[in-house]
Amino acid sequence: MWGDSLSAGYGLKSGEAWPTLLQTRLVQEGFRYEVVNGSVSGETSAGGRSRLPAALQRHKPDIVILELGANDGLRGLKPALMADNLRAMVQASKASGARVLMVGMQMPPNYGPAYTRNFSQAFVDVASGEKIAYVPFLLEGFADKAEWFQADGAHPTAAAQPTILETVWQGLKPLLNARAGK
Repeated sequence: MWGDSLSAGYGLKSGEAWPTLLQTRLVQEGFRYEVVNGSVSGETSAGGRSRLPAALQRHKPDIVILELGANDGLRGLKPALMADNLRAMVQASKASGARVLMVGMQMPPNYGPAYTRNFSQAFVDVASGEKIAYVPFLLEGFADKAEWFQADGAHPTAAAQPTILETVWQGLKPLLNARAGK
């Protein structure tokens, strides 16, 4: 798991974040994978890109779930630069032998129609160009429900984590192999 605060469990108690729920789900369904959560609160795609090679070498993952970009968007960084960073992380992951699931993000409309469109399209372009599994929106199904977010309005509550897991699971399950994993 390679992401930002949305996957690091910002503001949640230990064990409540969706990557921890994913580990439980994998065990319950008989998959022998270990979830290593390398997510960092505040991480941008550039930061994730710089840290990824060492993590790939250390953990040798079978699957990389890539959930980065939200902080790029919130800072108004160029979607093309984010796309370059995402593409480099996908390529590095694939070169290490890992399959990749990229999880996209969307920006609120106050960023303007051109920016929000280009931001979302960057994920689509990388996923289709690299021919990887793709989940379009991490917060699918509840992004418009204020009660599912912490007081900061940006980070999902513990109650939202099972929904995030279900969203990611739909893209991840086809990548899983019951006899593989570490």
